[in-house]
Amino acid sequence: MNKNKLKICMLGHKRIPSREGGIEIVVEELATRMVALGHDVTCYNRGGHHVSGKEFDQQKNKEYKGIKLKTVFTLNIKGIAAMSASVFGGIRAAFGNYDVVHIHAEGPCAMLWLPKLLGKRCVATIHGLDHQRAKWGKLASTYIMLGEKFAVKFADEIIVLSEGVQRYFEKTYGRKTRFIPNGVNKPEIKFAELITEKYGLTKDSYILYLGRLVPEKGIRYLIEAFKDVQTDKKLVIAGGSSDTDEFANELKELAKGDDRILFTGFVQGQELEELYSNTYVYTLPSDLEGMPLSLLEAMSYGNCCIVSDINECTEVVEDKALIFKKSDASDLRKKLQKVCDNTENVKILKEQAADFICSKYNWDEIVQETLNLYGGK
Repeated sequence: MNKNKLKICMLGHKRIPSREGGIEIVVEELATRMVALGHDVTCYNRGGHHVSGKEFDQQKNKEYKGIKLKTVFTLNIKGIAAMSASVFGGIRAAFGNYDVVHIHAEGPCAMLWLPKLLGKRCVATIHGLDHQRAKWGKLASTYIMLGEKFAVKFADEIIVLSEGVQRYFEKTYGRKTRFIPNGVNKPEIKFAELITEKYGLTKDSYILYLGRLVPEKGIRYLIEAFKDVQTDKKLVIAGGSSDTDEFANELKELAKGDDRILFTGFVQGQELEELYSNTYVYTLPSDLEGMPLSLLEAMSYGNCCIVSDINECTEVVEDKALIFKKSDASDLRKKLQKVCDNTENVKILKEQAADFICSKYNWDEIVQETLNLYGGK
């Protein structure tokens, strides 16, 4: 293997460039930096439409910031799309001219055996224990568990994003993993312009949730908790549905009767940057996470955050955020009421957040750690 210039391929994401999920952001950050360091990187994008609707589809390009992009055949059917893309992506990766095949997420690791068989160095990143997610049916859950077991058996290295998942692999399989977290960039703060025009939102006038609308994110009891909070601030729920609108419609039905609750749908670009920049508080009430990039991003904008007490969140924020009991709407309501009533506490946490998170999670250091694994060090 030429350690000076590696030929690397990545798969398991939906597509880049895209903000359809955290994995897409991670793949883009890793790949662009590896290209800048002189490596040859190919990313296998899934076919089909954007997960939040075809109106968000982007033009299919063959290159992005020096990354070679290839679209793999995908059966665009709910519950099948991810599996089919990983199968065909895995085949192309195995027979391609690559030194390293880096597969992201548990399900796609079901194909890891093939590039391993053909002599590739194989690295898997487990972004979370995906078989625990509520959205998957029986077939998809079985495929994901197969991917987890194949990662354990065939991967030269397994990267995990939290110490909790690291303990899971050690206890369940006796498999050693490498803890390499995600990173974050320090952003430019934006004034409220577009969000004022579209939604009437101004600086510090709202509490923000930003992420996919899926059951394990805890949005249902976020709405229930917020309804009982005495405040003039709005609750902005920003994000698109994943695979189906059924859960999103359930949330909107639950929010009926409280005109303080606003759904924006999927956001990106200037609108996303303004939402992060001008929120009073950011909240992530998840029951299940891998490593929440939206939380890293929210803190990088200098935000006070309220998060559930799952390890994947508490390991990130340490003592620089407010923490409530997972799935406990009453405790979440108390924390929301506390921040609405106590601006001084919010101000203190805001002042600490950005420098803390940007020094703790540095992409350049993370890329170097990953490249060290590629080289077998």
